[in-house]
Amino acid sequence: MANLLVRNVDDELVQTLRERATAHGRSAEAEHREILAKALRAPRRKTLAQVLMSIPNAGADADFTRVDDGIATNVLG
Repeated sequence: MANLLVRNVDDELVQTLRERATAHGRSAEAEHREILAKALRAPRRKTLAQVLMSIPNAGADADFTRVDDGIATNVLG
C-alpha cells in the first residue's frame, strides 16, 4: 500500500477530521482513508446521452405537434 502525505491542511479542518473520527470510533488516519475511499469510489455521474436514453417513451411525435392558435411565437422579431 502507498502512503499519502497532505501538507498545509487548515487547522480547523484537521480538528473537524479528528472530531469526526472520534464520533465514528476510529483514528483520524482511518477516518481520512474512509473519506477518500467514499469520495473516489462514488458512482460517476451519468453523461447527457445516458440521461436522455433513460427517458421513457412518452408517445408519438404527432402527440407533440404545435397547434396554430394565432398567437405569435417569434419573440425575436
